[in-house]
Amino acid sequence: MDKPIVLGTLGTVYGIKGWLKVNSFTDVAEAIFDYKPWLIHQNGEWRELKVSAWKRHNKGLICKLDGIDVREDALALTNVEIGVPADQLPDLPDGEFYWRDLIGCSVMTTKGYDLGKVTELMETGSNDVLVVEANVKDAFGAKERLIPFLEEQVIKNIDLTARTIEVDWDPGF
Repeated sequence: MDKPIVLGTLGTVYGIKGWLKVNSFTDVAEAIFDYKPWLIHQNGEWRELKVSAWKRHNKGLICKLDGIDVREDALALTNVEIGVPADQLPDLPDGEFYWRDLIGCSVMTTKGYDLGKVTELMETGSNDVLVVEANVKDAFGAKERLIPFLEEQVIKNIDLTARTIEVDWDPGF
């Protein structure tokens, strides 16, 4: 199985009947329950679990999982990741992409300088940031670059077919 896409985490136990709080990373928090089944990452492995019930509670969400009927069983699931297979994610309109699609893309400046490859993306609040691992023989001595993901201003072109991202960025940064 390919590594699932993480959509949230299970939080603390709620009550004595095995309910758990849910920390959703989806744009609309309740949308995490649209994905079935959930894959839970525990002890280094992913396993399938089904949500039997869920509801809003105060400003958050709680859920009941099949086979988890007592508080002690639910305690073993606190802070584990909730994932789904990548093929369950909806198709995006042309010109849009998931962050995972950018990982591994080569990053080139508009002047043709190869900055390296995207290793991850960070959410900073003001704008997202590409984390680019520099090439082994980087003329500027950089090991890693943080490039703001500002479309049109910094990000000039993304070609997922060629796995390249063109940026207007000074290699010295």
